[in-house]
Amino acid sequence: MKNTDAERLNPCFKEQEKSYECLNKNGFVQEKCEAYFDNYNTCKKFWGKVFKDRKARGLTPYLPDIADRERIKGEYIQKIKNNTV
Repeated sequence: MKNTDAERLNPCFKEQEKSYECLNKNGFVQEKCEAYFDNYNTCKKFWGKVFKDRKARGLTPYLPDIADRERIKGEYIQKIKNNTV
C-alpha cells in the first residue's frame, strides 16, 4: 500500500510511522517513545470524534479527504475554543 493510500484510510498515518521509527531507533523500549504514542492516541481520538460527528450529521465522506483535513481540524479546534462542540 502506498503512503497516500495509507493516509487516506488512516488520518494518523504519520503519527503512527513516527511511533514505529522511535521504537526502531530506541531498541523497542516503549518508555522512550511515550510522547509519540500519546500523540498518536490523541490523533486517533480526534479523528474518531470527527468521524462519528460527520456520520451523525449525514456528512460524507465520514472521514474527510486528505486535502480537507487541515481545514476541518482547524474548524473543530475553533469550535472547542468557542465551547460549541
